[in-house]
Amino acid sequence: MTRIAIMGASGRMGRMLVQAVLEDEHADLGGAVVRSGSSLVGVDIGELCGLGRAGVTAVGSLDRIIDDFDVLIDFTTPATTLDNLAFCAEHGKGMVIGTTGLDAEQSNQLEAYAKRLPLVFAANMSTGVNLSLNLLATAAKALGDAGFDIEVIEAHHRHKVDAPSGTALMMGRAVADALGRDLDQCGVFSRVGQCGPRRSDEIGFATVRGGDIVGEHTVMFVAEGERIEITHKASSRMTFARGAARAAGWVAGRAPGHYDMQDVLGLKHG
Repeated sequence: MTRIAIMGASGRMGRMLVQAVLEDEHADLGGAVVRSGSSLVGVDIGELCGLGRAGVTAVGSLDRIIDDFDVLIDFTTPATTLDNLAFCAEHGKGMVIGTTGLDAEQSNQLEAYAKRLPLVFAANMSTGVNLSLNLLATAAKALGDAGFDIEVIEAHHRHKVDAPSGTALMMGRAVADALGRDLDQCGVFSRVGQCGPRRSDEIGFATVRGGDIVGEHTVMFVAEGERIEITHKASSRMTFARGAARAAGWVAGRAPGHYDMQDVLGLKHG
């Protein structure tokens, strides 16, 4: 039984993570962390999440539950995630990270920590999205160099702070890798004014923000006379929470390394 702690347990995603862990028969909720100094410290996390008593009270820092968990699930902010990586590396814990918006330097720091602890890092934890990545790679190999232009369109709620989404970048990278392209070179993230005709090797990105859209991603393969679209739509964040709980159970006890949901779900080839 994997003992799991949740960082940011009082937020919307945090509450769903708590529910997903409590519902997982292979997991045990070992701790729940809220903002330091919050009035919620000391409150039963199950009651806070509307799930009834869980027997786990919210704490304001990880060091209060250092002996109570094996894996930390973190869907917070880049700075908080890096602090938690340092803590977990020092104390022999695993991590599941769903935080998005890391810059290049923060990503490099994450990779350095992956040499010291086992971590699953994915911009999207859903089974459907990760299956879509395999479908996209297959489609790209068949279509990408046969006169098909490739565009990625993503939509999220009005409160999302990073763009394009981490999932859109995952999808773009899956396509680029399948075609032997460098997304940093062929990705086009803005078209304004007289931007000129489209290059054949471009992978374009478009972003929509509005309302309460949980997450929608479409990759279009467009040629003269036909268009193929691969789309994933999420209607509830619970799909991400359940995937994270599954990843936490999988990564517990693994050797240090940077794993992703393709590893967790056994979707990698070779």
